[in-house]
Amino acid sequence: MNRKSLVLPALAGLLTSSLAACGGDEGAGSDGGAIIVGSTDRIEASKVGNAPLDPAQAYDFASWSVLHSTFQTLMRLPRSGTDPIPDAAEQCGFRDRQSEQYWCKLRKGLKFSNGHDLTSADVKFSLERVLRIKDQTGVWSLLSNVDKVETPNDREIVIHLSSPDATFPSKLTTPAAAILDSEVYRKDAVLKGFDMVGSGPYTAKTEVRNNRLTKVVFTKNSEYKGDVEPRSDKVEMRFFDDAKTMEEALTKGDIDVVNRGFSPEQIERLDTGEVKGVRLQETSGQGIRYLVFDTTAPAVKNRAVRQAIAHIVDRQALVRDVYKRTAEPLYSMVPNNISSHTNSFHNEYGDPDVTAARTLLQQAGVETPVDLTLTYTTDHYGPETAQEFKKLQSQLNSSGLFSVRIEGFKWTEFRPAASKREYSAYGMGWLPDFPDPDTYIAPFLTKDNFLNSPYHNKTVQDDLIPKTRQESQRALAVKDLQKIQDIIADDVPYLPLWQGNQYVAARDGIVGTEYLLDSSTMLQLWEIGRTTGD
Repeated sequence: MNRKSLVLPALAGLLTSSLAACGGDEGAGSDGGAIIVGSTDRIEASKVGNAPLDPAQAYDFASWSVLHSTFQTLMRLPRSGTDPIPDAAEQCGFRDRQSEQYWCKLRKGLKFSNGHDLTSADVKFSLERVLRIKDQTGVWSLLSNVDKVETPNDREIVIHLSSPDATFPSKLTTPAAAILDSEVYRKDAVLKGFDMVGSGPYTAKTEVRNNRLTKVVFTKNSEYKGDVEPRSDKVEMRFFDDAKTMEEALTKGDIDVVNRGFSPEQIERLDTGEVKGVRLQETSGQGIRYLVFDTTAPAVKNRAVRQAIAHIVDRQALVRDVYKRTAEPLYSMVPNNISSHTNSFHNEYGDPDVTAARTLLQQAGVETPVDLTLTYTTDHYGPETAQEFKKLQSQLNSSGLFSVRIEGFKWTEFRPAASKREYSAYGMGWLPDFPDPDTYIAPFLTKDNFLNSPYHNKTVQDDLIPKTRQESQRALAVKDLQKIQDIIADDVPYLPLWQGNQYVAARDGIVGTEYLLDSSTMLQLWEIGRTTGD
């Protein structure tokens, strides 16, 4: 997802504590009151994005974190692990060997939180609605290979795909496939504002100020029918303006859990035990940061320019000086803890080498210094982003081969402009939609990519991606997935920079944090509770 910021886990089940253990399940419950989760994420409505909590428009980690607890999908990811299991469905599966016809049967007696019956007609309505609205965020691209949806009866759904896709069950676990009440949502327009009606384990009541979400109160849904068993009857998410205020709230005990948004300096304080009564957990994450190049823009249209940048950028310096080693250098769009990863960019360009970059530009007849603007968002990926881009600017300018200026914009302005190709080169972050290497490749390289990138490689689009999606045994797709990574390194439509580590801070007495995030890094708020007597 464009969603998605910097630091989330490889597998929630692998989460280990860097200090004390979290404690067992005994006594977990809601006796101690609501569990309060803090965040610095911004969920806000704008002229362009006026429905930030509508599944047909929402495509970022913050919004998905809210939707994930409120809506059901046909399939979901288990507490830990990567194989989808039924959610609103009681059973699902492909009905052909080509992975083109997917069948599901719904649980009996499903209802939305407003008491309306949930039937197969609502599932059909929801899937077709995302494709019909086709919002510019690109969330619809997750379902773009859905050809048609049939409903033989009130409980059965048959989804026909336009091409084989072994990853489709995983896509059905995402909020893009959230099941909506067809009596509440319009089929051809998003639901403006912050209201939601779903059938998930929690209902959600939102508080909003100046078109920005400030709090969500999740309450156990009495109409829910599924196998999730919430540990707490009530969970709150509170959104803070900055990390300093959030840390003060955690220190005072006003919030119980934080899983993102802290600066490297704050993480160091938590790790050394300076904040009493708070434990910090750390694991390798799946969130990546990268540069996007508009391959039709005059400044970077010449591949040699993009390759020269790849020769110069010093990832080690970025993670050392800006992120204080809370991140790792990344040499592929696929993180190093995901199957099929290969260090394509390091294999192609090695360590930073200005001489190699100069030779490359000279051979291509490119006049230097190359004028270039690097653009970033000021309020979406954390306060270190500005420092990161100043570092990139310094690295490129000190080579003598580039004359780089940087500019920053608020997310509500930045994201629409980027999708309209108004920037030659800009920074983005990504977290997986589902736990498969395909989610780091196809969203960036298909014709309907979520960034609206003009980059096209016929071999990747027409041959390699379709081949990898035909392999239900994902290990058999490794070689082709690695070929794709090598092609990206050669063409450089994107330049991977780093992947972040994941940190979860929790106050003593909070249990279940080892399962707070599933294998796609989505929040499982129902997993956290409070020990009795806390």
